[in-house]
Amino acid sequence: MDSHPSTLPDTGPAAAGRIVLAATPIGNTGDASARLVELLGTADIVAAEDTRRLHRLVQSLGVTVAGRVISYHEHNEAAKTAELLEQVRAGSTLVMVTDAGMPSVSDPGFRLVEGAVAAGLTVTAVPGPSAVLTALALSGLPTDRFCFEGFLPRKAGERASRLADLAGERRTMVFFEAPHRLEPMLRALKERFGPGRPVAVCRELTKTYEEVLRGSLGELLQWAESSDVRGEIVVVVGGAPEQAAGSPEDHVAAVNALVSQGVRLKEAVAAVADDVRVSKRELYSAVLAAR
Repeated sequence: MDSHPSTLPDTGPAAAGRIVLAATPIGNTGDASARLVELLGTADIVAAEDTRRLHRLVQSLGVTVAGRVISYHEHNEAAKTAELLEQVRAGSTLVMVTDAGMPSVSDPGFRLVEGAVAAGLTVTAVPGPSAVLTALALSGLPTDRFCFEGFLPRKAGERASRLADLAGERRTMVFFEAPHRLEPMLRALKERFGPGRPVAVCRELTKTYEEVLRGSLGELLQWAESSDVRGEIVVVVGGAPEQAAGSPEDHVAAVNALVSQGVRLKEAVAAVADDVRVSKRELYSAVLAAR
C-alpha cells in the first residue's frame, strides 16, 4: 500500500480532452493569432456564440473547420454545458469562441469554465484582442488600477443604484454600452459623478472608422446628444478624486460596516485605514471608543 496517498483532486480519465477559450478579433481580422487559426482547423468541436459570425471569420482567415460546430450562447448554455463537458471528458478538444474578444468576459463561456473546473477537466486559453484593455490603453486615463463593470443596467432605477455604489470608486472604470443607449448612460454618469469627471468614449476599436473621444462627462454628453452614434462602444471613466483623509472618527462607520459583514476588526481597520490614509492605531482607538 502507498504510504503517501496523493492529495491532488481527481482530474478524470487520462484520455480526457481539454477546453480552450480562444480570443477572436474585436474588429480587424488581422489581429487573429496563429494559435487561433490552428485551433479552428484542428479542434474536435468549436462552440460558437454565433455560428454565422464564426463562418464569416473562418472565411476571412482562409480556415476550414474540421470539427463539429455547435451553437453555444446565453440562451442555451445552461442546457448544453453538460453535453459539451461529456464530450471533453471523452477526449475531445473543444474550442470556445464568441463574437469578439475573450469568451466568458461579458460573453458566454463562464458556465463552461465553471463546470469544467468542478469536473476536474483541463481549461486553457489562447489570449488575444480585448476591447476592455484596448480602450483602457487608448483612454488617456490612469491604467495602474482599473475595474471592468460590463454593461450598466438598462432600467434607470437599477442603473442609478449601481452608479451610487461606484460613486467613491477611485480606480478607472471600464463599461460596455450599446450606441442607442450611450446618451442616457452618459447623462446618468454626469448626474452621479459630476460634469467634470474625465471620460473617453471609444468607438469601433481596431476597425476602419475607429474613434476615441476624450473630455469631460459634460462635454461628451453634449457630443452624444448631437451625434448619430453607431458601432461598438466602450466607455472609460476616471476614478473619483482622492478625498481629504479627515479624522479617524469620520471612518468608524466604514469599519463597523465591514465587521458586520464578517471581517475581523483588525482587518477591517487596516483596510479602511489604508483606503482613506489615516493612522491604523488611531482608527482602531476611535472604533473602540465609539462602542
